[in-house]
Amino acid sequence: MPALALKPGLRVVVTAGASGIGRAIADLLIENGARVHICDIDERHLADFRAAHPGHGATTCNVADDDDVARLFDEAQATLGGLDALINNAGIAGPTGGVDEIDPREWRRTIDICLTGQFLCTRLAVPMLKAAGGGAIVNMSSSAGRFGYAFRTPYSAAKWGIIGLTQSLAKELGPANIRVNAILPGIIKGPRMDGVIQARADQVGVSFAEMREQYLQRISLRRMTDAEDVAAMTLFLLTPAGNNLSGQSFPVDGNLESL
Repeated sequence: MPALALKPGLRVVVTAGASGIGRAIADLLIENGARVHICDIDERHLADFRAAHPGHGATTCNVADDDDVARLFDEAQATLGGLDALINNAGIAGPTGGVDEIDPREWRRTIDICLTGQFLCTRLAVPMLKAAGGGAIVNMSSSAGRFGYAFRTPYSAAKWGIIGLTQSLAKELGPANIRVNAILPGIIKGPRMDGVIQARADQVGVSFAEMREQYLQRISLRRMTDAEDVAAMTLFLLTPAGNNLSGQSFPVDGNLESL
């Protein structure tokens, strides 16, 4: 029976790994014996990660910047000596507004960070994964990658794009023994989701509490998802138990019924 434990010393890059879902993933992988190199743009959170995990690597990096991403993988190679898995976690919430209200610069920024950033990281990770004899890529999409999301079109478009990227890469990289899957977090408890809820509440003229309840009513389990739930799915996909999973999209959302 396939093991539900990581290969000892599994070498993993986690983007946006200093806080939120990325930090939960990095912490859990390290707890389970992985060697991890993260990147982030927030120096305060990076400092906290370095203090908590002195034996692991951390790079200041904007994943939408080609030069930053090249430096990230140079430093990851130096820290890890190779690569077994990439967790494409970096993303932003993007703007809230009608399509006729959204600044094109905000559209491009959202696509650049959420989608193009995954391409830039993957293109440099793949040669390292091939050199290791194969491995795994986990792309962070969203429930907005399976539902239309009114007034959040840049974010939803990027997250749908990640599903296409995932399925295309699974076909392309499967012969090299590289598995590619997507995780679709739902409504994640934390300050980022609070900001999304507040922006939508302000737009339609209701209170934060009322808008939060509207979101909860769309979830079958009537509760938000914890970052640790997403981390647990990521861990599973990197264990031998996930060896024959590729090209799939895994919602972790309490059965979100709509957006």
